[in-house]
Amino acid sequence: MTENVDGVTEATILLVDDNAQNLKVLYETLKDRGYRLLIANDGEKAISLARRHQPEVILLDIMMPEMDGYEVCQYLKAHRSTADSAIVFLSALDDVDAKVRGFSLGGADYISKPFQAQEVIARVKTHAQVIRLERELHARNRQLESDQSRILNAISEGIYGLDEVGDIIFANPAAAMTAGCTAEELIGRNFFALHFGDKDVPCHTMEQSGRPVQATCSQGIPEHQRAIVMRRLDGTCFPAEYRSTPKLDGDRLRGAVVVFRDITVELENEQALEEARSVVQAQRDQLAHASRMSTMGEMAAGFAHEVNQPLTAITNYARVALRLISDEPFDKDLLEETLGKIEAQSHRASEVIRRIRRFVKKPAIGKEVLSLSSLLEETRQFAEVDARNNDGGVEVFVAEDVPDVMADPVQVQQVALNLIRNALESTRSAGSHAPVEVSAERRGPECVRITVTDHGKGVTREDEHKLFQPFYTTKEEGMGIGLALCQSLIHAQGGDIGYERPEHSGARFFFTLPVVTRPQPA
Repeated sequence: MTENVDGVTEATILLVDDNAQNLKVLYETLKDRGYRLLIANDGEKAISLARRHQPEVILLDIMMPEMDGYEVCQYLKAHRSTADSAIVFLSALDDVDAKVRGFSLGGADYISKPFQAQEVIARVKTHAQVIRLERELHARNRQLESDQSRILNAISEGIYGLDEVGDIIFANPAAAMTAGCTAEELIGRNFFALHFGDKDVPCHTMEQSGRPVQATCSQGIPEHQRAIVMRRLDGTCFPAEYRSTPKLDGDRLRGAVVVFRDITVELENEQALEEARSVVQAQRDQLAHASRMSTMGEMAAGFAHEVNQPLTAITNYARVALRLISDEPFDKDLLEETLGKIEAQSHRASEVIRRIRRFVKKPAIGKEVLSLSSLLEETRQFAEVDARNNDGGVEVFVAEDVPDVMADPVQVQQVALNLIRNALESTRSAGSHAPVEVSAERRGPECVRITVTDHGKGVTREDEHKLFQPFYTTKEEGMGIGLALCQSLIHAQGGDIGYERPEHSGARFFFTLPVVTRPQPA
């Protein structure tokens, strides 16, 4: 049998007539048109063949014994497997009532006997194409519905389809599982009464107009809320996050689509993470404090010398004052001058002790607005002991346009002092007496960069990427926690720290701090 004739491929045509001659004529007319032709000479056989093969077109004679064409048509249209077939009536009756009755029973067309071959060919071709396209469309729609159903069923979030008053018209399995029932039990229930209505132990006390999703259903306003409390069917409550989107039919609001999920575990994890962060912060503070104490231990001899000098001067001036008091005549002016020197030396000793106490203070005093000029100068004074021990010096350069920063002064000073001491040691190990350079400059609108440059042997390229790793050190007696701690402290300030290779020999370490954000004037 010929295929793909006139754009139709293997459409099935059922020919039904109790007259053998009519069947022969119809068969001869359509046999070379690429159709699959079936023949029945009575109503029962026609029904049997139609149910078995679901033909696209049925040419059906009206005037048949026992079961006429109208009865056959009525039966076929009543059954799902044959309801979509195009039934074209064949009859010698040409009155309007016969045609009207045929169309009322579901007939698609009408051909009067004796029929013309070209008319039969044209009508069959048209109806066969229409039915084939309709069936393909239905099949595609069923496939899309099946795909959509599988997708919705596979989604872990609960999904509701709501009408304008909030009644549930669709619920996926995840929504049913969260609510504690089946999807069928959810259909028809009111979303607001189910999840936010009053019970013996109400989940919330919001007014009706302020309930979640209410604005989406009634006004078409999308919503997104997190950590709201929803209730299950059994009355138990759970924290949830939801998004609601209006469901529109043209310009008309038809309800809302709600996607939600139980975030109980997520909130527990967030709380555990926050607790872990608190523990890490406490450990960081303890480690920083231990590091400061260790630094003070290393510098103790130098600070003892720093304090001993003014104390020795105070002792000597006090002896001078005692002699002046006992002298006759009494030299009041010289005594006042001597007492003034005692006071100056006591202030000098007090300042050294104050810096030490502030540096080792625990816990850190927290972030505040800092002037880098003052902070770096105080750090340089701290480093004077190390500078003398290493036969070097420290020079500080702060650009004029450097703004104040927001940071913890103790922790920033600890980082700067650690980098300066490392730089002094590195410079001495290279046999150089050049001073360590500390500079501060603005980098963009949001941060300031502090740089410490030495004149030592530098860092090998192999060691560059390991510098900030915990317990990695290039010093013979080092523990490898100094730079790692510095990195942790600077990250806690909202800044960054790093290393770069300078043009000359040596090493350059830098860290950044955020600029103070000041409110703009109206």
